[in-house]
Amino acid sequence: MQRCISLSLNGEGMVAPNPMVGAVLVHEGKIIGEGFHRVYGESHAEVNCVNSVEPELQELIPHSVMYVSLEPCAHHGKTPPCADLIVARNIPEVVIGCVDSFSEVAGKGIEKLRAAGVKVTTGLLEDECRQVNRRFFTFHEQRRPYVVLKWAQSADGYIAPPDGAPVRISGPYADRLVHQWRSREAGIMVGTRTALNDNPRLNTRLWPGKSPVRIILDLGGKIPRDFHVHDGSVRTIFLTANEIDRSKALVPQVLALLHAESVQSILVEGGANLLQQFIHSGLWDEMRVITGQQPLGQGLRAPETGEVRLLEKLDVAGDEVAVYGRPA
Repeated sequence: MQRCISLSLNGEGMVAPNPMVGAVLVHEGKIIGEGFHRVYGESHAEVNCVNSVEPELQELIPHSVMYVSLEPCAHHGKTPPCADLIVARNIPEVVIGCVDSFSEVAGKGIEKLRAAGVKVTTGLLEDECRQVNRRFFTFHEQRRPYVVLKWAQSADGYIAPPDGAPVRISGPYADRLVHQWRSREAGIMVGTRTALNDNPRLNTRLWPGKSPVRIILDLGGKIPRDFHVHDGSVRTIFLTANEIDRSKALVPQVLALLHAESVQSILVEGGANLLQQFIHSGLWDEMRVITGQQPLGQGLRAPETGEVRLLEKLDVAGDEVAVYGRPA
């Protein structure tokens, strides 16, 4: 199952909105086939696993155990049901990391396998398998996108000078890391002031991979038409006064709208007010804070994080990158 998890991560940034899945076929303690879901719309992990078995070993498939990090699907989507493949290839036993909570699956794959006489075991390294697909599970179970908050702050805790003008805080290696993060999320969001001050492109340039959907909060319709976010190069969602009721809390409305748009995860890159509203709402999952090496002396203070749980800390060419989660 650890190998399944490792394989599944090869699909990061390529398979959404599908989950990342890895599968391994084992005969008498030896791996004879393995695969992962590579690209959205193409073959799933179980199919790639079976297809990887060498011709001279095909006769071993009906005497092998398949390990898979997520419950095999039982419905027709972009591809046929993987549960049907397992039954058709006479695989007698399947060990599953975690059950799929997507309504089209949600135990139906397990039911189909057991009805066909396949021995099914579930829950092996369940927490680790769920962690791999935390975006997928959050979207389907909590009916909102997985939310990652991100900002860069100076050594003395400021995110911008007093006039709000753009200023370089982090170095080039941290910048590349941010673009890697962008490539892994379905959407990227900024507020009006950030869009006006920075005129950002909000795409993925410094790392190979797709650009996320741009989500722009522009309740007053203030962002000029000649700004980058209007260039049509990337799908862009503008949240205006037509979509947002200012008499109600902002963040729950935003997340409900993005769930309806099938945006499975978002990277919120600013500004300070928008980030603080997410923090106060409690509707966030990760917080990634880059602390540069130089002070600004004065300016706009970084958001107040409140109580958080440190998950990881990295040194990126002198910049500190801290990843936090909500308190356990």
